[in-house]
Amino acid sequence: MSEIHAVAVITAQQASVDEVRAALTQLVPPTRAEEGCLDYQLYESAVAPGTFITTERWRAQADLDAHLGTEHLQTALAQTADHLAEPPEIHPLTPIEV
Repeated sequence: MSEIHAVAVITAQQASVDEVRAALTQLVPPTRAEEGCLDYQLYESAVAPGTFITTERWRAQADLDAHLGTEHLQTALAQTADHLAEPPEIHPLTPIEV
């Protein structure tokens, strides 16, 4: 079974950047502590402030699936629901062999 890599793009409404940043920042420690989480990083775009990106590595698809159902993720989604410019985009990645 191979690792799962994914990115998520979360775009805050202009007036809600601080609220979204706070909710996403609180999400990082419990996510990193999850079984199967190999790496979880949170970034804010330098060219589009208020656009947040997570880069994620999971041991297996089942671990990523479990993460999507965790209380801390569901809490962050609820806290940010009215503050997002658009729904979060989740991108599982497929490596391109060269």
